[in-house]
Amino acid sequence: MEIRCEINQKEYVFEADECERVVDVLRTLGLTSPKKGCGEGECGACSVFFNSKLVNSCLLLAPQMQGSKIVTLEGLLEQTALIRENFEECGAVQCGFCTSGFVMRGYDYILQNGAKDEESLKEALDGNLCRCTGYQKIVEAILKSMR
Repeated sequence: MEIRCEINQKEYVFEADECERVVDVLRTLGLTSPKKGCGEGECGACSVFFNSKLVNSCLLLAPQMQGSKIVTLEGLLEQTALIRENFEECGAVQCGFCTSGFVMRGYDYILQNGAKDEESLKEALDGNLCRCTGYQKIVEAILKSMR
């Protein structure tokens, strides 16, 4: 089926299978920040903004992209520069597989919450999984970005 949508403020028209997941479509289009992790919406590695709401793109099908506005980490490089810098400084990155999802979740948290509150940040990060760093360094990096 033909799909028309906006991705990272650029208009796209492409063919996609009706059963194809959004994460797969995005990667086919060359956007590599959404990672194919669990495929069940449990890990957050495929996080994107879909019509201004942070979602797991593995849970959406290609037809849902029709007329939508999608933003991946590639579309937020300037806005997330401080967060990404703090991930590096705080040692919150090891293998890097989960990093895009955590940066997206952290950015969404900062947009939604004006106050720096470690407990509510931990709750917000609950849907993202990391197998390498533990979570404290990730929390520290995002909190540092709120100063």
